[in-house]
Amino acid sequence: MIKLIFASANEHKIREIGSILGSSFSLGSLSDAGITEDIPENEDTLEGNALSKARYVHRLTGMNVFADDTGLEVTALGGAPGVHSARFAGEAKNPSDNIDKLLSLLGNTSNRKARFRTVIALILDGREHLFEGVAEGRIINEKRGSEGFGYDPVFVPEGHELTFAEMSLALKNTISHRARAFEALRLFLARREAKNNKE
Repeated sequence: MIKLIFASANEHKIREIGSILGSSFSLGSLSDAGITEDIPENEDTLEGNALSKARYVHRLTGMNVFADDTGLEVTALGGAPGVHSARFAGEAKNPSDNIDKLLSLLGNTSNRKARFRTVIALILDGREHLFEGVAEGRIINEKRGSEGFGYDPVFVPEGHELTFAEMSLALKNTISHRARAFEALRLFLARREAKNNKE
């Protein structure tokens, strides 16, 4: 069984990722690794932030680790908030404030097209790997639903009428950006495990 540290303290995220990766992997959190401090996220791309976080934890623990960074990219805002999604309304990282700022900036704009993009950086046996997942959709005018986190209450994925925050975790995990990125990670790890078992 491959043991991994997920460089996150977000319990929602850890639960979501655990359900995607399944029981074939041993998943630990930052607290399991004895890390309590905030990990810096100072890069100007999602890829840069994910790699920076993974390298930080790997440097402290020497363990196999993965980190992710996710951005909401809104067409009418030129791709913003993007890499600044978590701190869009300030350093407090308040999801409700972030959504309020987003809706205020969009106003009555008819172009509500947006996408969520997740990038995962994995450091496994000292080697770095990147994975990506994208969910296309649109921003609605008001919050709906109480599940999920972040911008989920105002994001409706393509082909659906429910926001991510109105969906069950099981449904969200079949279509979300994060699910797609982590499915790519899961397949990579499963192939790696199968190869190791043959040798």
